[in-house]
Amino acid sequence: MNDATPPNRCRIVLITPPGVSAERIVAAFEGGDVASLILPENGMDEASFQAFAEQIVPAAQAAGVAVVIAGDTRIAGRVQADGIHIEVGKAELAETIERFQEKMMVGTGGAKTRDDALELGELRPDYIFFGRFGYDNKPEPHPRNLSLGQWWADVIQIPCIVMAGSDIASVEAVAATGAEFVALSSAIFAEGVDPKMAVASANTLLDEAAPRFED
Repeated sequence: MNDATPPNRCRIVLITPPGVSAERIVAAFEGGDVASLILPENGMDEASFQAFAEQIVPAAQAAGVAVVIAGDTRIAGRVQADGIHIEVGKAELAETIERFQEKMMVGTGGAKTRDDALELGELRPDYIFFGRFGYDNKPEPHPRNLSLGQWWADVIQIPCIVMAGSDIASVEAVAATGAEFVALSSAIFAEGVDPKMAVASANTLLDEAAPRFED
């Protein structure tokens, strides 16, 4: 369960990998502060993905965790999610922001360069994500994601999420960039990992090492 007042430092965003059960996802929320959960469809068909999301959204929201559906605005609406994550071209992103931003968060990603990121930022999404779903297979974060996150956090007001590595300790490197959010996936949900304990460990590291933001 999350505290009523979120910590004034880099916070955790969870991204579900393929095959993780709803029970393990919900268990992660018991480990302490989690800002949001991004649910990619991970190869599921539409009906299966919607049913999966319907299991998770109420429990997440009850724990104070915002749920962001990746890629499908219809399912996001049906399950009453808090946001939609899309990685598309500039024109489609602009259309999605215009249609949905008054109803829910609209976040984006996919930028590999500063110019890419600035183009997306011109459209004023609610956040930008540096990383790729499913590519947190090394202990440390990708250097490019850290570099982009640090540059973005220094010069742009739109919040950013930076993908951590497969090792919980990698949250420290992300927090040091000044990014508002650190994304964790395999570090929390890999086979043999206790999601509750992993989230608790990540929060402890962030409490100890993450810079505090100005009010």
